[in-house]
Parts: sequence; C-alpha cells; structure tokens
Amino acid sequence: MKEKLYTIPLNDAVNAMDECPFCYVERNIEQDLMDFCLGSGSSYMESDVRDATDQEGFCRMHFKKMFDYGNTLGNAWILKTHYKRINQELKKITSAYSPSKLSLRDRLKKNGEQTNPVGMWVREKEESCYICNRYKDTYARYLDTFFVMYQRDEEFRKKIASGKGFCLSHFGDLCEAAEVRLNEKEKADFFPMLFKVMEENMNRLYEDVSWMVEKFDYRNQDADWKNSKDAIQRGMQKLKGGYPADPVYKMKK
Repeated sequence: MKEKLYTIPLNDAVNAMDECPFCYVERNIEQDLMDFCLGSGSSYMESDVRDATDQEGFCRMHFKKMFDYGNTLGNAWILKTHYKRINQELKKITSAYSPSKLSLRDRLKKNGEQTNPVGMWVREKEESCYICNRYKDTYARYLDTFFVMYQRDEEFRKKIASGKGFCLSHFGDLCEAAEVRLNEKEKADFFPMLFKVMEENMNRLYEDVSWMVEKFDYRNQDADWKNSKDAIQRGMQKLKGGYPADPVYKMKK
C-alpha cells in the first residue's frame, strides 16, 4: 500500500518498535494538543478555542500537565474565563436546588445511582476535558486507519504480526473495533495473530521484570542485565499504557 499522509503517523509508530504503537501515537497527539492550547501560537487567545475550553474544561491529569508545561499567562487566561462559566453554572444549579424528600425505597438505593442534581453536575464536569475529547476523536480515526492498512497492506500486517504487540488498554480497543471493522474471514485471521503476539510479548515482559528481580541477588551481580534495565517502565506501559519514565513535556521557548 502506497504511503499516504494519513498513514504516516501510524507507520512511524509501528516502525518505532515501541511496546505499543497506539501509546506512541497517543503521546504525539497529546503533545500536539498541549502545544495548541498553550504553545507559542497563542490559541488560548482565540475566542472560539476559549469558548470550547470554558465549556469542556480539563481533567485532573491534563490540568497537571498544563501546569508542568508552563506558560503562566496562558493557563491564567484559560482558568479566568473557565471559572467565570463554572461560577455562573454553579449559581444557577444551586439556586434551583431544593433537597428532595426520599422514600425508604430511595434511601435504600445503591450509592452508585446518582440522583442529586448538584452531584450529577459535578460528575459531568469531572468527566469533561477539552484535550481528552479531542484525543478521543482523533484516536477513533487512527483505529479506522489501522484496519484500512491491515486490510490493504501486507507489509503492515507482517510488522504487526512480528512486533511487540500493544498495551492492554489499546489491545482491548483493537479487539472491540475488529468486531465491526473486519469481515468474518478477516476476523478468523486477525484474532489468532493478535492473541499470539500479545501472549508472546506479555511473557517477554514477565521475563524481563523477573530477571530484574534476580539481578538484585548478590549471586547475579556480575551477570548481564539482558533486556531488563528498563523493564519497570516498559512493564507498566504494557499493563496500563503511557510512558512512566517520560520527562515532563514543557513549552518550547
């Protein structure tokens, strides 16, 4: 399959021989979004961007990454107008609130059932994030691209079959996406290949981590580290995704 503009990022990710190509893509997308929000282009000064960030806000993880990224003025502008919207919504919802009279049946409901409108509003805000939302949209397109390439590009299929597999999170996404993006014949080939790759590479990580433990035995102090020196960060990535050993991503000055 001839390389096209939309296939380049995924090809680059697979060629990087990372523990998970989609983690590789995810990191690049997230950093691009951080640059867009707070970088030298000053997108935070554009009214349409701030309207979106005011409405959607940011999750705890991305607020932390924005703080670490730098740009005090940019963060302050984003917070200022976001606070203005939040305070308006807070006043509206608390002004309209009155405690409900609960029946015994209501009181016995499981704690997981949200009925308080103020609590539901807070949960809604906690689950909304400008960066997460845009990443989800972009990630969905990359999943589509993955299966287009898998169906049309034999070289790509070979790289996946001989690669390091995926983190468990992205592995699960691939399994779910394959159900609707592949026909029955393609599924019969895809799933055995994917499961084999995952089992082999999960065992590889187990061996790397296990050897790191053995290296702390004085009897192995002079033995070769093999592939275990960075086994902790790779092992964590394989289980949950991301890059635990990455330095903080900062604003380019």
